[in-house]
Amino acid sequence: MFRAFEGGAIGVSVSYEEAVELAAHFAFEGICLNVAYAMENGPETVVQMLDERGLQSGGWGLPVSLLAPDTEFEQQVTALAQVAECCARVGDLRTFTWLSPASNEKPFDEMFAFIRGRLARVASVLADHDVRLGLEFIGPATLRAGRKHEFIHTMDGMLELCRAVGTGNVGLLLDCWHLYTSGGQMDDVLELGDEHVVQVHVNDAPEGVPLDEQVDNVRRLPGETGVIDVPRFLRNLDRIGYSGPVVVEPFSERVRQMENQEAVRVTKEALDAVWPQ
Repeated sequence: MFRAFEGGAIGVSVSYEEAVELAAHFAFEGICLNVAYAMENGPETVVQMLDERGLQSGGWGLPVSLLAPDTEFEQQVTALAQVAECCARVGDLRTFTWLSPASNEKPFDEMFAFIRGRLARVASVLADHDVRLGLEFIGPATLRAGRKHEFIHTMDGMLELCRAVGTGNVGLLLDCWHLYTSGGQMDDVLELGDEHVVQVHVNDAPEGVPLDEQVDNVRRLPGETGVIDVPRFLRNLDRIGYSGPVVVEPFSERVRQMENQEAVRVTKEALDAVWPQ
């Protein structure tokens, strides 16, 4: 596994070229791919830029809305083939998205069948280019409160959906925050293999907040509070041979208020401090 930079989650909004320079300067080993940049400038440009700085490409967000109206969804799936081909030529074979843990529209079984069908369409297009899809479950109970129908919000539930898709290239975007807030344990990772995990996010939780009252966009840098045992989480990923990127996603207002270089520096230092030795 390798440490990958992504600026959006720490409030660093810069061009892809600037982000690459920041990642290299602060000794990250990879950086999440900007799909629009790769499509506009060509995969060869991205490969050269990353190779010159010793960086790996660290995954890209799926440009498809699984809940879009039928016509819009079909257009996005059609466009996905070209995007997947471009990203594959960069050498980045990991894309990811998240699923809402509740809705007001469809009961669980109906939503499961609907999402499974749409994921099968998406995953089949990705498989043509050897791209894997990571699905993120969303753990906090506060995001399910007040909604009519609960949906998948645990690791085991998401693994069941991955199997049901049936294309063989769908796994987890595993975020220790969502593992913790869903009531999971860091040792649950040991039930997995590298083939189950596509992407990883790390962060910590604020102190003094009961589990069921944690709010999704109020987090901390990994290791900042110790509420989440991030070192154990990463050691377990290392033990199962996880080979992909690890991205810090703290949604920390304190970090967002920092100058760009300071925000990247403290983020990398926090990640280094919890990284397996």
